[in-house]
Amino acid sequence: MNTPTFLRCTAFIGHRRVADGSYADVAEALASLDLSAGGLLVFDDASGTQVDYPWPVDYAAAQPEGGSTDEVEPAAAPSVGRPRLGVVAREVTLLPRHWEWLGQQQGGASAALRRLVDEARNAHAERDVMRQAKESSYRFMSAIGGDLAGFEEASRALFAQDGADFSNKIAHWPVDVQTHLAWLSRNAFPVKPH
Repeated sequence: MNTPTFLRCTAFIGHRRVADGSYADVAEALASLDLSAGGLLVFDDASGTQVDYPWPVDYAAAQPEGGSTDEVEPAAAPSVGRPRLGVVAREVTLLPRHWEWLGQQQGGASAALRRLVDEARNAHAERDVMRQAKESSYRFMSAIGGDLAGFEEASRALFAQDGADFSNKIAHWPVDVQTHLAWLSRNAFPVKPH
């Protein structure tokens, strides 16, 4: 059984963190604040992307993945044919030699493509996590700290995968920004052996 993952966000007024948690928790916290002075920025914690506030009541990010935990899906009537596996059909454009090779593989083209994708995902999982962490960190720091001293240098250190230099470049930034950026970038740098 999969436990639903609740999406989270963090809200800042200026460079001060004022709320973090689930979208519903942050909305509740923000409702009790005076936001008339402006400067509110809310960031999705998974992607580092700035999100608009107030978000609609039915905003997708306000729900756990897979829908609300309060709703129970009715049991589906048994059907004839292939079971629903969450398969999504999309167009793939390949050269004739690729189609020929795929057609010769065990299980056919679709099965071969799924195996190749799974192998690539496993082989590059660590690199993909690092790339996503760098991108999330950069989105956040660009939106909240693009005008801070040393932003360009910190960006270069982030993409050069120099964790020590990155930490040095943001050391004089506001504490809440540093803390959140350290959390977002926690997987952005290679782990050095001891």
